[in-house]
Amino acid sequence: MLITSLLPLLARYSLGCDLVAGPEGMVTLTIIPRMIEGGHKPDAGELRPISLTASAAEIDAELARGEDGALGQLIAGRKALADQLEEQRQATQAARAAAAAKAKAATPTPKPTPKPVAAGATAHASGSPPADAKPEEPASLW
Repeated sequence: MLITSLLPLLARYSLGCDLVAGPEGMVTLTIIPRMIEGGHKPDAGELRPISLTASAAEIDAELARGEDGALGQLIAGRKALADQLEEQRQATQAARAAAAAKAKAATPTPKPTPKPVAAGATAHASGSPPADAKPEEPASLW
């Protein structure tokens, strides 16, 4: 029943298992999800180990319950969460691609072209004295 319970996780991750005997007949079963090479990059929450501590008989009974047992429900919940995260990643990538395409398709606004200066007219910056001003004479408004 252990392998059958782990099949949904095996589709996305490589799994490591650790089985440790404890005091008074207690056993700790730890299942460690790992990234698959070439697969999606999981979030840290997806890679958290799953740990069960109980007597060997209790763990066997829990595993015999399959999808209705604690391990089965936890794995189903994690799979649903991983599916939601993947859907959100895909939606984000699609939105980014659409925004980039929209920005690329948008035509840039034309820049105003400067008007040619008429012959004989001289342009000067505002606040600067006229070109024919003499340094020894004060500037005149007339």
